[in-house]
Amino acid sequence: MNGRWRRAGVVALTVVGLLAAWEGYKAVGPVDGASLGGVRLLPRADDRSMPHVGEVLGALARPEVDAPGSRTVGVAVLTGVLSTLRLALLGGVLGSAVGLALAVLMQRLRLLEAGLLPWVVLSQTVPIIAIAPLITGWGGAVRLGPWAWTPQASVVVIAAFLAFSPVAVGALRGLQSAAPAAVELFRSYAVPWRSQLLHLRLPAARPYLVPALRLAGAQAVVGAIVAEISTGTRGGIGRLVIEYAQQATSSPARVYAAILGAAALGLLVAGLVGLVGAREDRRAAAAVEVAA
Repeated sequence: MNGRWRRAGVVALTVVGLLAAWEGYKAVGPVDGASLGGVRLLPRADDRSMPHVGEVLGALARPEVDAPGSRTVGVAVLTGVLSTLRLALLGGVLGSAVGLALAVLMQRLRLLEAGLLPWVVLSQTVPIIAIAPLITGWGGAVRLGPWAWTPQASVVVIAAFLAFSPVAVGALRGLQSAAPAAVELFRSYAVPWRSQLLHLRLPAARPYLVPALRLAGAQAVVGAIVAEISTGTRGGIGRLVIEYAQQATSSPARVYAAILGAAALGLLVAGLVGLVGAREDRRAAAAVEVAA
């Protein structure tokens, strides 16, 4: 419990420090920024480029449009965050399942590991903006009975594409980390490979899976936001960033309000993965106590 409160305190202090640094730079930074040889070294500190933190928070309470019954910017940001969260979680779960399956196959077949692992790593160097239109185009031809491909499905696939690699690499390393003496003991008793996987290799991979899942969650969030921007999918926080960016001249604080929502989404997903990891740690500790 103390460890969790300590981590929460560190996160809170980090957020406060970032906000203080923002206001500090706005107070002393050059209004027009600084450039050297045509390369901008320092950002502008004017109100349009860097609104005060209070203005950004105040924008959350203002209506999106001047019309009766219009929703506030805060409600719009929250709705976008929840929409993107749903797609990112679906993509993260799908990508993690694919990554874990690939890790099991690569651990089982060393030839497959030698041929596939480099491509798993290189897949993360492909620009998402480049493949998003391809996935949308290919998906448009997919139809399973009454179900037809939707832009949200493209977002899920792109999020899964970014999420599978960290899990595949981390899980493979974990599966291969089982103690050689334990592996030899299982083999000497002719334990089936499936039992070795369930009772030896997967428990050994647990310390590697939680960091991999945390990274996969962050990747899924980034993939979902970029995919929403690239495919024009409405309803999510990614599309909201673009819509508010088009209004930056008249209301620059709205853009940062949407960015703040995207940052909160990343922290939320990281927190969810952390809760899963903490639960697994407690379960493992309880199992050790029972065994003792």
